[in-house]
Amino acid sequence: MAKEKNNLDKEFALSSWAIKNKTTIYVAMALILFFGISAYFSMPRESFPEVKETKIYVSSIYPGNTAEDIEKLLTNPLEDKLKTVSNVVEITSTSQEDYSMIVIEFDEGIAVELAKQKVKDEIDSETSGEDWPTFNGAKVEPNVFELSLSEEIPILNINISGDYPVMKLKEFGEYLQDEIENLPEIKKVDIRGAQDKEIEVAVDIYKMMASSVSFNDITSAISNGNMTMSAGNYVTSGQRRTIRILGEIEEPSELNNFVVKSEDGDDVYLKDIADITFQEKEKTTYAREFGEQVVMLDVKKRSGKNMVAAAEQIELIVEKAKAEVFPTNLNVSITNDQSSKTIGQVDDLVNNIIFGIILVVTVLMFFLGFKNALFVGFAIPMSMFMSLMILNQLGYTMNTMILFGLIMGLGMLVDNGIVVVENVYRLMDEEGMSRVDAAKEGIGEIAFPIIISTATTVAAFIPLGLWPGLMGQFMIYFPITLSVVLGSSLVVAIFFNSVLVSQFMKTEDKNMPLKTIIRVSLIIAGIGLLIFLFGGEYAALGSLMIFTAIMVWIYRLFLRRMANKFQKSSLVKLENWYERRLTASFKNKRPYWIVGATFLMLIVAFVGFGASLGSQRTKVEFFPDNKPNQIIVYIEYPEGTDIEKTNAITKEIEERVYKVLNSDEYMDDGYNFMVESAVSQVGEGAGNPQTDGGSAAEMPHKGKITASMREYKYRRGKDSEVLRQKVQESLDGVYPGVLISVEKDQNGPPAGPPINIELEGEDYDQLIATAEQMREYINTKNIPAIDELKIDVNKDKPSMVVEVDREKAGELGVSAGQVGQQLRNSIFGTKAGVYKEGGEDYDIYVRFDEDSRYDNSALFNQTITFRNNKGQLREIPVSAVTTKSNKSGFSAIKHRDTRRVVTIYSVLSPGYTDAGAAVAQIQNEMRNFDGVPDEIKVDYTGQIEEQNKQQAFLVGAFFSGLGLIFLILIFQFNSISKPLIIMIAIFLSFIGVFGGIVISGSAFVIMMTMMGIISLAGIVVNNGVVLLDYAQLLIDRKKLRLGIPESEYLPQDELLKTIIRSGKARLRPVLLTAITTILGLIPLAIGLNLDFFSLFSEFDANIYFGGDNVIFWGPLAWTVIYGLIVATFLTLIIVPLLFYIAIRIKMWVHSKRTSSEEVENSNRIETTN
Repeated sequence: MAKEKNNLDKEFALSSWAIKNKTTIYVAMALILFFGISAYFSMPRESFPEVKETKIYVSSIYPGNTAEDIEKLLTNPLEDKLKTVSNVVEITSTSQEDYSMIVIEFDEGIAVELAKQKVKDEIDSETSGEDWPTFNGAKVEPNVFELSLSEEIPILNINISGDYPVMKLKEFGEYLQDEIENLPEIKKVDIRGAQDKEIEVAVDIYKMMASSVSFNDITSAISNGNMTMSAGNYVTSGQRRTIRILGEIEEPSELNNFVVKSEDGDDVYLKDIADITFQEKEKTTYAREFGEQVVMLDVKKRSGKNMVAAAEQIELIVEKAKAEVFPTNLNVSITNDQSSKTIGQVDDLVNNIIFGIILVVTVLMFFLGFKNALFVGFAIPMSMFMSLMILNQLGYTMNTMILFGLIMGLGMLVDNGIVVVENVYRLMDEEGMSRVDAAKEGIGEIAFPIIISTATTVAAFIPLGLWPGLMGQFMIYFPITLSVVLGSSLVVAIFFNSVLVSQFMKTEDKNMPLKTIIRVSLIIAGIGLLIFLFGGEYAALGSLMIFTAIMVWIYRLFLRRMANKFQKSSLVKLENWYERRLTASFKNKRPYWIVGATFLMLIVAFVGFGASLGSQRTKVEFFPDNKPNQIIVYIEYPEGTDIEKTNAITKEIEERVYKVLNSDEYMDDGYNFMVESAVSQVGEGAGNPQTDGGSAAEMPHKGKITASMREYKYRRGKDSEVLRQKVQESLDGVYPGVLISVEKDQNGPPAGPPINIELEGEDYDQLIATAEQMREYINTKNIPAIDELKIDVNKDKPSMVVEVDREKAGELGVSAGQVGQQLRNSIFGTKAGVYKEGGEDYDIYVRFDEDSRYDNSALFNQTITFRNNKGQLREIPVSAVTTKSNKSGFSAIKHRDTRRVVTIYSVLSPGYTDAGAAVAQIQNEMRNFDGVPDEIKVDYTGQIEEQNKQQAFLVGAFFSGLGLIFLILIFQFNSISKPLIIMIAIFLSFIGVFGGIVISGSAFVIMMTMMGIISLAGIVVNNGVVLLDYAQLLIDRKKLRLGIPESEYLPQDELLKTIIRSGKARLRPVLLTAITTILGLIPLAIGLNLDFFSLFSEFDANIYFGGDNVIFWGPLAWTVIYGLIVATFLTLIIVPLLFYIAIRIKMWVHSKRTSSEEVENSNRIETTN
């Protein structure tokens, strides 16, 4: 009995140790605060965490080849090698003119470096063969690399313009390029709108033919004449002299005097047959800012580096260059700066945390009193700084995922502190214990329950920590942050709170003497005033101190009285009212009726949710649909379009776009409060990073216009999505033959188009024809969710097929290779060497002059000059051995797992968000389509494939979490009934989740709502554990006092009183948990943003509603809020009722078993007699 009594009079060893060693704990607090604050300021800032794909890219450039040739010569041989590599999940490839890109996706069980080495080994094995293609005298060298999407999207653009030649502007750009690339945060800086230079040897075909000179003669003369080399060491008089032959040209004009051919004293100089110019390469890029031509720098950062710090350093470099290096009339501007929006997004979340803390501490003050509220409130910064310290050591960045984890944990982390402080306070107030004894016994009573409740909450998130794939990399920061926060709060509650309450807790809230208040407030206000007046950038701290002094008086005169009244009157009335309601709930058959009605409500909630989905009142979204921070217009002509034509159409489209962007609706006296900057690019840099990432191919048929929005708070309530739709409407149907898509910047990892239909087969003509038939068929069904169906490849690429007459060529001694090389040299050119100037290398290219290069007659009537095996000079016209015909070729050829694929894709129409419903409708319509040949396989992929995969994982994670929770609870209670009660409470909390979604009409966002449900499960468990554990503790104590054996049950009236008493005793913690969690989320859920720093520094809080954070996190926040409102009722009413019913069932079974045993005993006695 004594041992049992000791178990009921608990004391927790760790907290008792902390109370005895308070100095050690104080030092630990100071260290955590210091390292936590340091971590806050040192952690790199990002909007979203970077995702690192387990993908290896292989790019190969082979100029002058069609997509079919690239597929045959490069892609197919490499894919045949790579498909044998272990750990490969999928291989995709794109073969297009001049360029091959292969993407090898590995499973997550292999390190990226190892995967890269495996790919490199196979590539080297293939390219070492004798039949591997060569270009400019060297083998085509595939580039094997890994790629981070964050390294493909520029963090900002620098635009340089002025009354200078383009090449001069490029020199200014190169200066900035060198300076910026020296920053450790920067991966590379690409220059757009200006070409590199080259020496072009433009050959006059007629002079060349008249002189009987071949391309080989020219290139040999240049490469052999433009050379510096070592001839070895010459030893004389005991000295070794290195012999160097200097032959490199110092000026391009020196090439004019190179002798190309010399026969019988007749010298042919290069100047006799060609014009030599040092000029820009053929145009491959254009760049403009608001329609004005600029030289643009695309700045891309390294993966994992601090974007905000990089942007700040770049700004300093630009300002220094403008002040010290550049002429004053040069215009240099920074546009599309992503760092400002990142800072704004992070700052808004930090302010949400501060606002949440203020709301939480205010509520705690009313429930627990000012001093006790400070004990619990102290746990918030301590837990957060400890969490930041740990997260910083893990190498994490300060991003919105981390910060929302802190916000989500805001209400949850005070739970442990509330339970500790409230229990100690109760023992001091009701039991009359001393501070130290109350602290030891109070924490001892609830130490194990809060450890278990924390463990169960963390258990809900453990499966999320095993989230696979890109989405897992993106979202995993949230469960990890929450787990770290909850673990930190447990340490704070057990060690730090135990010391503080044992030293400073009081049950009475005495008035601070008036003299003390005057002295303290004057000191604080005086120091604050001095800092405000003379503190410079720290003036905000002075304002805060003055505000604190004012709040001391407000608390003394008003808040304290209100809080005391609430505690001694309102809260007591609430507790008594709850006690009456709970007592009434136990009368007669009410427990069964109430529980039954609650289950009925759950069924109604599910049915209502299903009906709302069916009527499409409730929309389903995969990921939160963000408002655009950038509006991006992608322009694409058919493959093969000249860049000049693409540039001309892009200019026209720019005018239409800028007309919409600068409409009166968004202008205020010449100031556009919506659009911050707008730039356009044509050719290089105009691709979509989501689809063209890593591609080094020139894109003369593509253009891009990027309009960057101002921060949300400066948009005066205007919707950037509406603006995007206006831009889209202004371009619809205006430019036939031009593929135009108006998109926005993407939040989260790539998931593919919402509608994505893949056709797989071998005959590419058949695949494209079938895709076009399917597109036409689906378009006839007028499915409203489809914006515009597009096909990712076509056969519109113009080409010319030149066939060599083998018989005739053989007779004349000409090979197909000679014909191909002659035409290639004529049009594309051949590299003859390098010219060095100012530390830069410039290529020397030999080709026909521009007039001849694109002259059909000149090309095919030229002669192939060569010597036969007898040394005789032969001149054979190309047309003598060839026939030509114009045809169309494939724009690109795409593979998935070595099989050819064609994709039909579309985004959703404005206002539609449910990709699943749209795809289901398409699949339903396609049942009546019979135009798909048997050899073609059709598959629905893209976002819907990813959506189904993630939804399956989240459902699995939810039930896995419940399983872990259930096992932990069994360990805690050594019982099945209590864990079952808590599991039932979790499912019943769905009444709030689905009921709230139906009533509010908000969307069901698969990713965020499911995560909200998982988070909710952890919170519901927390409250249930604390209540049931305390109820069992009271029952055990009552049994001890009444002398009832442990295996027996309390009388029914005593059982009811004990359950009601435990419910009343836990009313405050349960209510506080719900209120603090809800209040912590409310600012984010409603989108209330205010800037505390500007409030105290400029006396302007910059209050506004909405923004990126509420769009992204709002669905998760509301899910928890809806569920928690119902879960609080469940914890306070349904859980005690279920506990009572469970014990009543056990008592009934026990009585039946006891009576049957008594009957058996009596029968046995009678038989004996």
